[in-house]
Amino acid sequence: MFTTQARPATTSAPALAGYAHALLRIVASYLLLTHASAKLFHVPHIAMFDGLPLFSLLGAAGIIELIGGVLVLIGLFTRAAAFVLSGELAFAYFIGHAPNGHFFLPLLNQGEPAVLLSFIYLFIAAAGPGAWSIDKRR
Repeated sequence: MFTTQARPATTSAPALAGYAHALLRIVASYLLLTHASAKLFHVPHIAMFDGLPLFSLLGAAGIIELIGGVLVLIGLFTRAAAFVLSGELAFAYFIGHAPNGHFFLPLLNQGEPAVLLSFIYLFIAAAGPGAWSIDKRR
């Protein structure tokens, strides 16, 4: 007959949560930066952004996503930048996706990424940057 004893945890759940939080911040910002790069630098190439004027709603969105995405990625002024990004993404949903129909079904109007990222950035604005951020070192 074998007996087992519970071993004490070597890593606490709150410590792991801080790293998971940071990973969420970094991955969300990387994904947002790909949108900014497509709008502003055409990398990756998305046909709908060809000839995009810088001084347009999509051009302004690209600038906000680029600056805010970099700030949140490195964890500098994280709460403020994440709050602005959350609002920008909510605006993107209501202006760019919801008018396509199916207001309450983002899956059908291609608005799921905007909704999801908006709430991720709202969470980051409320909870802070997590581990691996410049804000944590200041």
